[in-house]
Amino acid sequence: MKILLDFLPIVLFFGMFKYAEGNKEWAAATATDWLGFMVSGGVVGPAEAPVLLATVVVIIATLVQIIWLKAMRKKVDTMLWVSLALVTVLGGATIYFHSESFIKWKPTVLYWVMGSALLIGQLVFKKNGIKSLMGTQMNLPDAVWRTVNLSWVVFFAVMGVINIWVAYSFPTSTWVNFKLFGGMGLMVVFVLAQAVYLNKHIKQDPAP
Repeated sequence: MKILLDFLPIVLFFGMFKYAEGNKEWAAATATDWLGFMVSGGVVGPAEAPVLLATVVVIIATLVQIIWLKAMRKKVDTMLWVSLALVTVLGGATIYFHSESFIKWKPTVLYWVMGSALLIGQLVFKKNGIKSLMGTQMNLPDAVWRTVNLSWVVFFAVMGVINIWVAYSFPTSTWVNFKLFGGMGLMVVFVLAQAVYLNKHIKQDPAP
C-alpha cells in the first residue's frame, strides 16, 4: 500500500502529461485558464502546456498525500516533506517561467538529498539509515549494513546523474517515460540485486 502511495504522484504526472500531449490545444487553453494568473505573460502555449499541467497535478497530489497521512494519523516521512518542498519550489518556477527545466531537476535533487542524508548519517553521526529502516526485519553484521547503506548512496547519486542526462539529451516525452518506467525499473533491479547480496549474509538465529 505504501509503495503505491509513494508512486501515485509520479503516475498522475505521467497520466496528465500524456493526455495533454495528445490534446495540445485543449491543454494550452486549460493551462491558460487555470494558470494564466501565475505565469509570466499570462498565456500558455501548446508546447509547454503539457508539462505545466502535469506539474500542477504532481504538486496537488503530493500535498493531498501528506494531508491524507495526517488525517489517518500516520507518520509523514521526512523525504515526503522534502519532496513537497522541491516540487512546490521547482514546480512553481516551471509554471511561472514556462520552463520544464526546473521540474526536470526535481528527481535529481531528491535523489541527491536522500543519498547525502544516508552518507552524512553514516560518516558524521555514525547512524546507519538503512539499518534503522530494516534492522528489525533481518540480522546482519555491521560491515554488511555499512556496505548496504553505501550502496544506496551510490545508487541515488547515479540515479540523479542519469535523470539529468535523460532530461537534457532527449525530448521531454522521453524523460517523462523514463521518470515512471525507467526510474521504477532501475529501482526494482537494484533492490533485487541487493536482496541476493543480503540473502548471503543474513545471520540465522540459533535454534531454541
